Amino acid sequence: MIALGIFLLLLLLVVFGLLFRIQILTSIFSGSSTREIGTSNRVNAILMLVFLVLGGAWFAYSFADNFGKMNPPIASVHGHEMERLFWITMIIIGIVFVLTQVLLFFYSYKYQHQEGRRAFFFSHNNKIEIIWTIIPAIVMAGLVFAGWKEWTKITGPAPKDSVVLEVMGKQFNWLVRYPGRDLKLGVVNYRLIDATNEFGFDLNDKSGLDDFVAGEIHVPKGHPVLLKIRSRDVLHAVYMPHFRVQMYAVPGMPTKFWFTPTVTTDEMRAKLGNPKFNYELACNQICGRGHFAMKLNIVVDEPDDYVAWVAAQKSFSEQNPDVLAKLKQKSGDVVEKEVVPAATAAVGAQLNPAL
Repeated sequence: MIALGIFLLLLLLVVFGLLFRIQILTSIFSGSSTREIGTSNRVNAILMLVFLVLGGAWFAYSFADNFGKMNPPIASVHGHEMERLFWITMIIIGIVFVLTQVLLFFYSYKYQHQEGRRAFFFSHNNKIEIIWTIIPAIVMAGLVFAGWKEWTKITGPAPKDSVVLEVMGKQFNWLVRYPGRDLKLGVVNYRLIDATNEFGFDLNDKSGLDDFVAGEIHVPKGHPVLLKIRSRDVLHAVYMPHFRVQMYAVPGMPTKFWFTPTVTTDEMRAKLGNPKFNYELACNQICGRGHFAMKLNIVVDEPDDYVAWVAAQKSFSEQNPDVLAKLKQKSGDVVEKEVVPAATAAVGAQLNPAL
């Protein structure tokens, strides 16, 4: 009963509102109603200018105060070109944004309602239509072409001597694997994924016997690095802000990105005066409730240090002989028994062909 009473009351209010509206419209059409414009119109017009000035000042302050956070130091070769293209785009968009906002708020003040002044009806102008269509089209075409040219470079074929590693995203962490001394990543099979074999190593493939996994990413300074990217479940994104790297990790569709790091972790720590600084791989796609935890440290080593780090790693099959035995038992195939760890000489020769 209470709900019915509330419904009837609301219905009555709607009816009274419509009747009041009809009365006002009837008065306007009959000429017996005069709409008075009070001081509020003038106040609102002035507030438009106040908002323009104060809002613009706050925007400028916020932009300047957070400029350093938006622009972490660049630590890759292609990063400088990406940064240049980004700021060219921002400057063009910024000029248009400021111009349109100034005109919007200024015109709201200048053309406020005044008694006796009627708005001018401007139906169409071919010249203006052509100008504001062709100019943006030319500018956008130039920006798109410049971006496409740089994008195809860093997502196209990597140099033959690139250090190759694979990054796989899963809810909610990153998995990383490297090739061993054969410098080739072995075959993986999603059907073999379990709590121990998270990558799905197929150890029937000899190329995968010396592959190893790592708890953080190590890359050598001054040498091209090819990231092979996969996702095990949902959409993730490989985001490395200091290297200006971002690439989606898409389920069922491997992607790639290559870059050349130019500043070691120790050099960046010294440059920033922060001994705790670490490069970071983060997922910047909202991939679930544990999204915030998808981070992984990246270490940029001097080439000799990188070679030493690789040499100290143990292959997946070395660390998990039970997986090797179990796979052999299941498949009935002959699995390579000899496990060869990653060798210093092979990786060193890759980084320095003169070795």
